[in-house]
Amino acid sequence: MSMKATNRQVDGVAVVDMSGRITLGEGSVVLRDTIRDLIGKGSKKILLNLGDVTYIDSSGIGELVSAFTAVRREGGELKLLNLTKKVHDLLQITKLYTVFDIKDDEATAIKAFGK
Repeated sequence: MSMKATNRQVDGVAVVDMSGRITLGEGSVVLRDTIRDLIGKGSKKILLNLGDVTYIDSSGIGELVSAFTAVRREGGELKLLNLTKKVHDLLQITKLYTVFDIKDDEATAIKAFGK
């Protein structure tokens, strides 16, 4: 299953709806390119909706961390939304759950971004 990312703007926040698998190869590239593109356009508030992401491998985790770091370096914020149980458990195991700001509700996530 291929990775898809769709961008939309909600109250000044770039919401990226992702679906598929974030794995070595295409999935990681789609995530990396999407984040780079948003940063390049000046987006500082990025919300990754992972509700339809079925699987993340170690390179996908690495890509999430890289995305987080890249956005931070530009003075922005990156939050995660709608983690599946599998992805949630993976972030718990890798201790990254405490690094990311994770939300379950889009409206709450949008409000959580600083003005």
